[in-house]
Parts: sequence; structure tokens; C-alpha cells
Amino acid sequence: MADPLVIDSDAPQIRDRFRGFLPVVIDVETGGFNADTDAVLEIAATLVGMNDDGILTPKQTLCHNVEPFEGANLEPSALEFTGIDPESPLRDAVPEAIAFGEIFSAIRKEIREQGCNRAILVGHNAHFDAGFINAASMRADIKRNPFHPFSHFDTATLAGLAYGQTVLAKACRTAGIDFDNNEAHSAAYDAAKTAELFCNIVNRWQALGGWQPDLLPAP
Repeated sequence: MADPLVIDSDAPQIRDRFRGFLPVVIDVETGGFNADTDAVLEIAATLVGMNDDGILTPKQTLCHNVEPFEGANLEPSALEFTGIDPESPLRDAVPEAIAFGEIFSAIRKEIREQGCNRAILVGHNAHFDAGFINAASMRADIKRNPFHPFSHFDTATLAGLAYGQTVLAKACRTAGIDFDNNEAHSAAYDAAKTAELFCNIVNRWQALGGWQPDLLPAP
């Protein structure tokens, strides 16, 4: 019997587009800029899929509110910027081990289903999100981090190239993507909008004659 996780299709697959990597858009909201000392307060991951024409589209967004780890630093300026109240019972926050463990598990499942080898983190200023992802994974002793340890796709860089804008809101608007400043600095919203921007840029490159699924080598 064939392995049910093996994709058997002549249509282009997302694994073909990114050398076996599955792009996953990540956004974290934090209590500061230092990944080693400052709290992760929200994490969101938006999965990305590909249709039969090789066009990328965002799929579902997974998110958690996160409890600050013991001894975590919370900068008042960061909390004012994000509008997050870490003490609010309405947040229904969970420990880092649960938040990251559940999201990583869903990503690993998507990797298997798409026939990919590993996930690659996509972020707006990706090094920031990656730093907090890696630090939290170490604190929570998560052994199976699905992301490549040092390679990332940065939409700030890509948007600067494609649209001359590096701020997420401005890049989205230039690309024709609706962006509500009142919703910004929520991890789920920013991850979803970053995913739209990433897909827009990748698809635009294909439309301009870049990567072409018809030119893939025969299996």
C-alpha cells in the first residue's frame, strides 16, 4: 500500500518551489527586544499552500497567547506599543511549552502532508521572530523545532525589493493588500498579513517570468 503522506500528482508542489522547504509565516509579540530575557506574549503561525498553477495562497493561522516565563522581563514601552496586558485573565494564556509545542506539532504535520523536508521561517524582520522562537524552544526544552536553524525568508527585504517599502503596513498597501492599523500588533493579524504579502511577492515574481512550474525537471 502506498504511503498516504506521499503526494502523487503532476501538479507543481510547494516542496518543488522552495527546495523541499515549507514556508511558514511566524509572528511573535513580545515584552521587549531581547530574546533571552524578554517574554513572548503571543505567537502565531500562518501556513501557506500552493494550487495546481503554482500559485501560493495563505491557509489557516494558528495562534496562542503565551504566559511570560518565570523571571521574564516586560518592558513598559513594549506593552504600550502592543497594547497587551499580560495580567488580563481574558487572554487565556498558556505556558511556552504548550503554545510552542502545539504549533510546532501542527507544522510538522503540514510538512509531512506536503512532502517537505523541513519548515523555513518567514517573518517581517525574520531574525527578530526567529530569535524568540529559538530562545523559547530552548527554555521549554522542545527537541523537535521544525524550522531550519539559521535560514529565513524576510518579507521586509523582499518588500523593499518588490515595492520599495520595508514597513509591513506600507508594503501591504503598496501591494494592494488591505491593512488595518487598529488590528496591527496582534500576532495573528500580523502573521496573516505577512503571509499575504509573501504570497503576493512570490506570485508576482512568477507572473513576471521567474520560477515556472512548467520548467520543473521530470521526476
